[in-house]
Amino acid sequence: MNNSLLLQPLKVGSQTLKNRIMFPPLTTGYEERDGSIGERSFHFYERLAKGGVSYIVIGDVAPVNTASPTPKLCDDRQIPSFKRLADAVHTYDCKLALQIFHPEYDVPGVGRMIMGAMAAAKEAEAAKAAGDMTLFEEKMAQSNQVRTQAYQKLHHDMLHFVTEATIEQLMEIKSAIAACAKRAKAAGVDAIEVHGDRLLGSLCSSLLNHREDSYGGSLENRVRYALEVVTAIKEAVPDLILEYKLPIITTNTDGSMRGKGGLFPEEAKKFAVLLEEAGVDMIQVAQANHTGNMGDTIPPMGTVPYNWTLPIAQEIKSLVSVPIVTVGRVITVEAGEKILQEGQADMIGYGRSLLTDPDIAKKVEAGEPIRTCLNCNKGCVDAIQDRRYISCVLNAENGDEATISIHQGEGEKKVVVIGAGIAGLEAARVAAKRGYQVQIYDTAEKIGGQILLAAVPPRKSEILRAVEYYEKILPTLGITIKLGQTCDLDTMNQADTVIVAVGAENVILPVTGSDAKNVVSAWDILAGKKTVSGSCAVIGGGLVGTETAEYLLQQGCKVSIVEMLDKIANGESSTILPIITKDFEEHQVQQYTNTKVTTILPSGVEAINTKTQETITIPCDYVVMAVGSKKLPFSTDGITVPVKFVGDCSGEKTASITEAIRSGYHAANEI
Repeated sequence: MNNSLLLQPLKVGSQTLKNRIMFPPLTTGYEERDGSIGERSFHFYERLAKGGVSYIVIGDVAPVNTASPTPKLCDDRQIPSFKRLADAVHTYDCKLALQIFHPEYDVPGVGRMIMGAMAAAKEAEAAKAAGDMTLFEEKMAQSNQVRTQAYQKLHHDMLHFVTEATIEQLMEIKSAIAACAKRAKAAGVDAIEVHGDRLLGSLCSSLLNHREDSYGGSLENRVRYALEVVTAIKEAVPDLILEYKLPIITTNTDGSMRGKGGLFPEEAKKFAVLLEEAGVDMIQVAQANHTGNMGDTIPPMGTVPYNWTLPIAQEIKSLVSVPIVTVGRVITVEAGEKILQEGQADMIGYGRSLLTDPDIAKKVEAGEPIRTCLNCNKGCVDAIQDRRYISCVLNAENGDEATISIHQGEGEKKVVVIGAGIAGLEAARVAAKRGYQVQIYDTAEKIGGQILLAAVPPRKSEILRAVEYYEKILPTLGITIKLGQTCDLDTMNQADTVIVAVGAENVILPVTGSDAKNVVSAWDILAGKKTVSGSCAVIGGGLVGTETAEYLLQQGCKVSIVEMLDKIANGESSTILPIITKDFEEHQVQQYTNTKVTTILPSGVEAINTKTQETITIPCDYVVMAVGSKKLPFSTDGITVPVKFVGDCSGEKTASITEAIRSGYHAANEI
C-alpha cells in the first residue's frame, strides 16, 4: 500500500477527488476554431486522466464568442464535444472542471469590428474576381481601416475597460458566465473554476480599477462583482464544485511588483474569507498577471524561487476551512509531498510537469522514475504566445496522443546507440521500453552531451533535470551504458539496428586570424576547458552566444557581441528575453548587429556593418566563437545492419532539444 500523501483522497464540496494531483488551467491551443473540444484536445486531456490525474481544469473557457483562440462554451451546439470529454475522463475516476473567464475588453464591440473588417475583405475579393479593381481597393482599404480600429479599441480596453464598462455590460457578462456554467452541467462537467484574473482580477485590483461607483474604491466594492459572479454560478449549478482562482500580486527580489490584476496579499486574505462565506468549495492561490509577459505567471527556470506563491497560500489556508491549491514551480513529487506533509496546501497543481510526464500519479504509486519539467518555457509558454499548440520539449507525444505512443517491439532485437547525448538517451529509452536489448556507447565520461554545457550559463542549471531522469530510468530498463569508449564494428554488426547520436561540434569562423591563441570556442569555455579574462568579443549572438556572454559577465569579463542578423537572441523565449536584456543593459554589453567579422587581430576584431558598409574595429583581449555548430562525421563503412541518425548528426542543421528528443523517440519507435 503506497502511503504517498499525493495519492490520498480529498473532499471538495460534495465530491471526493481520488488524489491530490491536479492539472491546472493552461491555454493549450488544441481546441477547434469554434472553441469546441476536437480530437487533439480530447486525446490530450484523456491521456492525463489515464495517467492518474484526479482533477483536470480546462483553462480559459469563454462564455461568449471571443476572437481569442481559446475553448468556448457559449452555444448549446458546443455541449456535445465537452460531454464526450467529460464521459471519457470519468472512466478513469477523474473530475473535469472548466475555468470560465471573460477577457478585460468589450468582446461584442471588438467582435463586430473584426467581423466588419472580414466582411469588407470578402467584398473586396468578390470585386477583384469580377475585375472591378477600383472597388477592390476601396473595400480592402475599408477592411484594413476597420481592423486597425478594432485592435486600437482592444488595446484601449485592455487598459481601461475595467473602469469604463457600464453596469449593464457587467450584468450581461455575469449572465453569460452563469449560462456557461449551466451548459457545463449539461455536458457532465464536475466543477467550475472562476478565473479570478482577467476581467474579475482587474476589477478586484487597486492598481487597475479606477471606478467611482459601487464596483470601485474600497476592497468591499472592488470584490463585489467577483462575489456576484460566484453567487450567480452557485444559483445556476448548485451541485457542482465551485473553485476560485485567486491571483496574488507578489513582490520580486528587487522590490518591484509582479502582476497587476488580482490583490495584494493582505487584501487577498480578507477576500479568501469572503469567498468561503459565498460558498466557494476550493481556492487556488496563484500569481497575478496583466503585465503582458506570461513569464510573470509561468516563470522560466532560475528566475523565481520554487513555488514562490506558497507562503501566501499557507497564510490563506490558516484562515479558511476549504481546500487550498498551490501552483507554480512545484516541479517534483518530493516537493508536493513536503507541502502536503507540512500542511501548507491541500492539493498540488502540476501544470508544465504534467506536460512533461502525464503519468506522475501512476509512477508515484509504482515507485517509478518521473521525467521532470525543466521550466524552460520553450515548448509551452512560447507556443501559447506564438499562437501554436502547447507541447513539452522533452515529451514527443504532446498534442499527438491519438497517434503517437510507444508500441510493443517486434520480437527480440538488439539495439546499439552511439552517443549519450539527449537524442541517444531518448532513443535508448524508447527502444528498451519496446522490449529490446539496448547498449549505449560514448567516448565521454558522463552522459548528457551538450545538456551539460547548456546548464552552465546563469539560471540554466535546472536543465540538468533532463539528464538526471535518464540516469534514473535507464538502469531500470536493463540498458547497458559504456562510457569512455568507442564501439567496434563487430559489436555494431551483432545488433539489429545501430542508432547514431554522435552530436555536433562548435564552428570556428573561417576568417583571417581565427587560429590565433586569443580565439576560443564557446563550448570550451562552458565545458571549463578554457578560461578567459578582460574584454571579450563574442562572435555570434544566437542562443549559445548570448548565454555564453551572460556567463562571461558572471566571471567578471567585459563583453561585446557581434551578430550578422539585425538582433541578438533570435529564437529565445519571450519570457527569458527581458531578463537577458536587463542583464546586458546593467553590464553595458555592446551589441554590434548587422555586423560581419572580416579579420581577427591580436588586439581585437575587424568587422563591417552589412547595412552601411562601415568598417568597425572592436578591441578585445579574447575572441569567443559562438557562430553555431556542425554535425560530427560518422562513417558507416563496414556496418552491415541498418543505421539511423538522430539529433545533431541527423541533418544539415543541428537540432534543438525538441528536435533531438523527437528524432530519438521516433527512430527507436520505428525499429
